[in-house]
Amino acid sequence: MHPMPQFGSFALILALALSAYTLVAGSIGLFQLAYNRPGRVSPDRLVETARRAGIGTFIAVLCAAFALVWASFTNDFSVAYILHHTNRALNPAYKFSALWSGQEGSLLLWAFLLTAYGFVLRLRYRTDVRLFAYASTILAAVQLFFLALLNFAAPPFALWTGDPQPDGFGLNPLLQYPEMVIHPPMLYLGYVGFSVPFAFALGALMMRYPGEKWIRITRRWTLVTWLFLTVGISLGMHWAYAVLGWGGYWGWDPVENASFLPWLTATAFLHSVIMQEKRGMMKQWNVWLIFTTFMLTILGTLLTRSGIVSSVHAFAESSIGGWFTTFLCITFAVCLFTFFKQRKHLATEHKLEAIVSRESSFLFNNLVLLVLCFTVLFGTLFPVLSEYVQGSKVTMGAPFFNRVAVPIGLFLLFLTGVGPLLAWRATSLRSIRRNFVLPCIATVGSAIMLMAVGIRPWKVDALDQQGSIYSLVCFSIGAGVTVAIFTEFLRGVGVVRTQTGRNFISAALLLTRRNNRRYGGYLVHFGIVALFIGLAGAAFNQSHELEMGFGDSITIGNYKVICQSYTQDSNPNYDTDFALLDVYDGPKKITQMAPEKRFYTASQTTSTIVAIHSTPLRDLYVVFEGRNLETSKPIIKVFLNPLVSWIWIGVAIIIAGTFLGLAPQFKAALSTATAATPALDLQSVAGD
Repeated sequence: MHPMPQFGSFALILALALSAYTLVAGSIGLFQLAYNRPGRVSPDRLVETARRAGIGTFIAVLCAAFALVWASFTNDFSVAYILHHTNRALNPAYKFSALWSGQEGSLLLWAFLLTAYGFVLRLRYRTDVRLFAYASTILAAVQLFFLALLNFAAPPFALWTGDPQPDGFGLNPLLQYPEMVIHPPMLYLGYVGFSVPFAFALGALMMRYPGEKWIRITRRWTLVTWLFLTVGISLGMHWAYAVLGWGGYWGWDPVENASFLPWLTATAFLHSVIMQEKRGMMKQWNVWLIFTTFMLTILGTLLTRSGIVSSVHAFAESSIGGWFTTFLCITFAVCLFTFFKQRKHLATEHKLEAIVSRESSFLFNNLVLLVLCFTVLFGTLFPVLSEYVQGSKVTMGAPFFNRVAVPIGLFLLFLTGVGPLLAWRATSLRSIRRNFVLPCIATVGSAIMLMAVGIRPWKVDALDQQGSIYSLVCFSIGAGVTVAIFTEFLRGVGVVRTQTGRNFISAALLLTRRNNRRYGGYLVHFGIVALFIGLAGAAFNQSHELEMGFGDSITIGNYKVICQSYTQDSNPNYDTDFALLDVYDGPKKITQMAPEKRFYTASQTTSTIVAIHSTPLRDLYVVFEGRNLETSKPIIKVFLNPLVSWIWIGVAIIIAGTFLGLAPQFKAALSTATAATPALDLQSVAGD
């Protein structure tokens, strides 16, 4: 008998039943309330019992997730999933991450996070009982789909029917890395979290919700989810950089693209929603941005799990692709029907008054993001389309994506600096002259300076050591955007200092606390600049490969890498080949590096452990490629990758800016300041 798998299976069946009740009872109750048709049971009572059943769904799925993790830690190889994804010698941290290492477990993680989001939503229902009831019911429909998958198509507690095994087959070596304990949950928190703003948007449209309160609720949920997805994507980039051993961090892999697509549309929503809050514009646009973001998360999951695209990140081919295709079609049909039925409710209150305005910058920003989204989607699906039309797959590689995405990305970078300098409705010529002079000087001046030190814009080969036009444009625009952000902030600080008599630091804090959303956005934009600077450094990457014996060396840039020794070692989980390399910067030894090649006993597969020496200016990136079978000497490949650290610095700044934007405004501080100085008009200084 297997009590824990049975317990987990029962918990999933119970969760399915509770989720079905939440959907049915909630739908009946809301229908009765909408059309004033009370039945035998009070509509309010039905809605309340549906809410409680939704809470019970979370508890049931939590029990199922606990049962699978327990089976992993107790080496219960009677469960087929545990047998295929763990082994006795596996590090305890990776035993926990086995929860999301395979198809069935990752779907269970999805269902757990989805019900956890629903749990929070249902606890906060008093914010707006009717709206939250609609969102809860719609969320139950999404929960029902994933729980049906877990019960019928991909059960995580299926028992092993072969001969008893003394040990498991082991976890995929690519997942045995510390970041992989964090990366998938973060990515899933982003993916799954978009179900909540989708539920609010669809519910608000169904009930013809008056006013813009629902959009403010949705914006905060979307911002939190966007943050999780941003962190998840960046951790995935760092994992690819540190583990795969190819010297890069983004290869336009289909699964990478699948996570990038909803990020683009969510970013567009977070910008355009400001126009709806401020000016009552772009209501239909915003609803479809939310719908599209959610459907792209489902499409991304379909690409990851159906086997229709090839990827190092994807799960094995399975039959559940049809489930996701059907769910995606039903979702689109429901969104389309609801939109056309209620579209008059989304009539805009104002129209665009001038091309040179804050509104137009948001509109252009949205259009460019959606063009990039469509381009990436087209390139990702092109192998599928080509196979359907021609009978053979034609893959769009990184050159295609870079050729299209790089210019679009640079235009987006330009817009991050222009938008905050424009006024609402229309921007006067005087304002343009005042706000754009310094950023333009910074842009042109930095371009001249960079060309003077050796970056040649006529060298358009993207990987030429002398640089490329794209890198020059990126560095120059980055300088202009940075100056635009800081001059705008300093101008506000100057006004506060003049009107309050505070010192610089106190005035800066007061200004930021008065409108943390605005200045959090500025900080996010600055983080985007830092990230783009890191990406632009790829134009100057160098690499050398050499078979290295004792005392042999490689020189790359300012560094000299000398092989001191190479040897082998083993432990119960894997055998390893590694080299000890001394690194010199000129005559000075700065570090010792030890790249590895591991062979995992349980899974009979190999993995690369890259050695990286990182500074703000460059990364020294060393890979143990393997041994020459004739000489037994290691083959070492060394990369010199400039400015990569700025990618991770940029992500950290984006995270800080998002937290600042989410923080509540300190109105008490504002009240104190305005009481002391009645003439202070902080709204004009720091308005949205």
